[in-house]
Amino acid sequence: MEYPLLEMKGVYKSFPGVKALQNVNFELKAGEVHALIGENGAGKSTLMKILGGIYPIDEGKIIVHGKQAHIHSVKDAQKYGISIIHQEIVLVPHLSIAENIFLGRESLNKLRMVDKIAMYKKAQELLNDFQLDIPSSTLVHKLTVAQQQMIEIIKAVSFNADIIVMDEPTSSLSEKEVDYLFKIIELLKSKNVGIVYISHKLSELFVVTDRATVLRDGEYVGTVLTNETETEQLVAMMVGRELTNYYVRDFKEQVDEDEAVLKVDNLSKTGVINGASFELYEGEILGFAGLVGAGRSELMKCVFGLDPFDSGDIYVRDEKVTINNPNDAIAHEIVYVTENRKEEGLFLDRSVKYNITIKVLEKFIRFFRVKSSVENEITDMYVDKLAVKTPNSLQLLRNLSGGNQQKVLISRWLSTNPKILILDEPTRGVDVGAKAEIYAIINQLALEGVSIIMISSELPEVINMSDRIAVMCNGSIPKILNRDQVDQETIMHYATGGN
Repeated sequence: MEYPLLEMKGVYKSFPGVKALQNVNFELKAGEVHALIGENGAGKSTLMKILGGIYPIDEGKIIVHGKQAHIHSVKDAQKYGISIIHQEIVLVPHLSIAENIFLGRESLNKLRMVDKIAMYKKAQELLNDFQLDIPSSTLVHKLTVAQQQMIEIIKAVSFNADIIVMDEPTSSLSEKEVDYLFKIIELLKSKNVGIVYISHKLSELFVVTDRATVLRDGEYVGTVLTNETETEQLVAMMVGRELTNYYVRDFKEQVDEDEAVLKVDNLSKTGVINGASFELYEGEILGFAGLVGAGRSELMKCVFGLDPFDSGDIYVRDEKVTINNPNDAIAHEIVYVTENRKEEGLFLDRSVKYNITIKVLEKFIRFFRVKSSVENEITDMYVDKLAVKTPNSLQLLRNLSGGNQQKVLISRWLSTNPKILILDEPTRGVDVGAKAEIYAIINQLALEGVSIIMISSELPEVINMSDRIAVMCNGSIPKILNRDQVDQETIMHYATGGN
């Protein structure tokens, strides 16, 4: 009898005050790509951490190759041929590719010393198998994000893993790099490797997966064949209802262009930005589209004072301003919600309250006295306004889902009462239900007169939410499109250097 590669049956897992998983089932066949999907907080990561030996299982069975597996550590998981590639790359940047692949299990010679020649040779053979034309002696920090992702995959395979979990593998990849990753996945399938594929990008699932299992609120909802399923059905399974109004936007008849709230004139930074110019109007959402590396985030970091620029001018309501640091930007009512919320935006080991109010301390701290009532009032207002799902305001931020973490970060900047809000990839790593909520928040802010710049790599998002779209290519802005000029083909034409 041919057994599934992996079965997880009746899995339960609880944390203090939280039932994370209740009677969850999952199955993976050899040579299959099986999507595991659900909203943030649905239990996907918890289930995979149990499989990877990070969390102990409370109740249920894990069966690998037809036999019950007892997984109490990461090493146990590796012995069963299970390897997890996490969303955040965990390679050591200043070690070589070979040293990263065999870290902790280096090849030894007869004198019990590291045999670098043998190790580099083995690593090169693995690189050649995956058609990566890179010397195994290359230091990891010299690789692109996509190449580092491939090294993570090769490292997983080098453990002789036949069960590989990929958590949001395309979140930092360009379209070309995503295509290459999908080719690697096909190669793994041909070798009978089973892949658990976790992604919030539903469009990818129909390209690369065979089946999809949906979790909701820690419970198993169902498993479907992806080639027999529609996007709407998956969304309904995930959120428990139909999302008929996914992109929430009330467009104005016409944006008032009498006075620019923000004007950036011929801004340049050597090797990064080349004479970029644009204007932003009151209550407008100006989308920024372009390929990875086009300079969108780099431009906004210059505007916000995070990075210096060589030449060019910034005007706020027709007044030329000098912005040398973020405090200067905030003084001119400009705020920036960073792309990488975990590394650059949030204090994960602090409370929801701390994260929301850290930029407005002067509102409730006077002469070393803290007015807790004012601090609580600010926190409660934004938790309510942005519908942050948290047991209370003292909850540690790392215990919240990605979508709720993003809402907290937006709340922090809204508490400063900005007139100009820069959102860099505001829904990256966020599930479909939370995306719709964030779109509604953005829409409401625009209606209230806040001027918004929205950078997004998801073209449907930028098209459906923007009044106008600035397209970037090689550090410049070749075209700003009005809403009636916008479609994916036109954006890609300018993003790839078309005139």
